[in-house]
Amino acid sequence: MFRQSKTASLLFGLSVLWLAATLSMPYQAQAQSRPNRPLRVAYLSTSATMASVWMAKEMGGFIKEGLDIEVLTMGSSSPIPALLANEIDVVQVSAAPVLTAALRGIDVTFIAGLLNTMIWDFYVRPEIKTVEQLKGKIIGTDRPATPVNYGTLVALKKLGLTPKDVQLRALGSGPQIVAAFYAGQIAGGVGSPPASFKMERDGFRSMVSLIGEPYQNVGLVVRKARMDDLAPRLVPLLRAVRAGIERYYSDKPFAMKVIGKYTRETDQEVLDRSYEFYKRAGFRRELVTSEPGLQGILDFLSESIPEAKSAKPAQFFDDRFVRQVNAGK
Repeated sequence: MFRQSKTASLLFGLSVLWLAATLSMPYQAQAQSRPNRPLRVAYLSTSATMASVWMAKEMGGFIKEGLDIEVLTMGSSSPIPALLANEIDVVQVSAAPVLTAALRGIDVTFIAGLLNTMIWDFYVRPEIKTVEQLKGKIIGTDRPATPVNYGTLVALKKLGLTPKDVQLRALGSGPQIVAAFYAGQIAGGVGSPPASFKMERDGFRSMVSLIGEPYQNVGLVVRKARMDDLAPRLVPLLRAVRAGIERYYSDKPFAMKVIGKYTRETDQEVLDRSYEFYKRAGFRRELVTSEPGLQGILDFLSESIPEAKSAKPAQFFDDRFVRQVNAGK
């Protein structure tokens, strides 16, 4: 198991205390201050991992379900605080930050899984030909308990390496790692579309693919305290998202247009490859949360968060609304 930074754990604990102190207003009082507000659904990046919600919006799925919805974007450090402050109602996010928060007592849970596999490849510079050549080299990653950090460690394990065999350097998320590759600062790191397509054209090569590795990638997350309040809108929301996934698979030109709109990508080759990549990775029509994927993250977190050792995947998702959707209700 990979040991995480004690400083990172302390900082996270302090942030939880800060959130608790700033969220002293009872939920009902906050909710009543916005009685007619649209359902606010947030996504965190312009990666096509978020395409399920984009598709639902652009095909009119939310309107068809009679929902008044705002689809918003926000930074990756903001969703949990925004959920707790009831500034957003649902967030499309991956599991690492959700489980980290939940293990610290924050009442967030998955209500659906949309993409249940890792999407990274582990890339190296052109001159790196063997795993042996990676030993002692600088590997770009993100801070502990983040998705990129988790993916990096899984990739190293698949290559037969441990963190002690290389020099892990926390640079940030995908864009920072890509920039470090081009600046010649790192020998290896994980990458995902569309940046990985350009990297491959420029001679960086994949040593191992993580597609197919169980992982709760993006899913829809809400506050447990708000589930009863939101319940009448969550089943229609999930029906619309499922319809968006179906449209993704059945209408490639439309899906490429949607991806281009939200990612602001105009290169048709990149859009085509992005579409095919996520079609292969597989958005989940049945909207299930990945229990093996959650267990893998719990194992990853167990040395930095003791509560993770005894936690079970079922603690972190509630599939009541998915079951209703899949039953045709």
